[in-house]
This record gives sequence, C-alpha cells and structure tokens, in this order.
Amino acid sequence: MTNNKSYVEHVAVRVRDIQWHIRFFREVLGMDVREIAGPPESPSQYWTIGGMQLMSTPDFEAPPSAQAGWLAHLGIMVQDLELALTDAQAWDVHALPQGRNWLQLPDGLALELIQAQGDGVAQALAVKSRG
Repeated sequence: MTNNKSYVEHVAVRVRDIQWHIRFFREVLGMDVREIAGPPESPSQYWTIGGMQLMSTPDFEAPPSAQAGWLAHLGIMVQDLELALTDAQAWDVHALPQGRNWLQLPDGLALELIQAQGDGVAQALAVKSRG
C-alpha cells in the first residue's frame, strides 16, 4: 500500500441543459461558481465550489439503464502526483491524450490526477462533514 493520500476533487458530468443544472446546483444545493469556460450565458463547462464540473453536451443521450453515461471523469487531488503516476505504472492503466496525469482504468473510467498545493489533501481529509 502506498504512503500517498488523495481525495476526489471534482466529478465531471455531461449535461444536455447546462443552465438548468447550474441553477439546480446553485439554488438547491448551494454550490456557487468556482470557474466558467466560455461565456457565462452559454458556458461550455461550469465548475462549482463543492466538486461538480458540468460539461455542456446538448446532444448527449444517456443510456436507459444505470450504466455509465453522464460521468466523463473523476478529478482526484493527490498529495504527490509523481508518486501516484509511478505507482499507477504497476496497474493495467493507460495514459490519455489530455496529458500524462490523465489515466484510463481497465473498465474505461477516466481519472484526472491533480497535484495539491501544500497540505491541501491533509486538510481536506481532516474535514469531518458528517457527524
């Protein structure tokens, strides 16, 4: 087992109506904007404080079952990116064209590994959000 630590920093999902989802996550869940790609009135992507990345895909058709469909990738904040990439070499994973920190797992799930700043991972893992 590795000495590395990590947490899921965000989950990216494909959505047909990005404005509806922006309003839902803001008004129902209180997730404010962290970052926007494209014009605010018609963004291609929208990130919330709280870990959601909404990807505008107007022609997206989700599969009729509970199989994967909306999930594009998992963004995982790591304490030591180089250690994580080295450790990953021993597993059946493949690099993706987005960059060396993007890995595809054998079942197709894509991971974006992100280098944390300072002790960000330890701070996030120390949060006790459930009582």
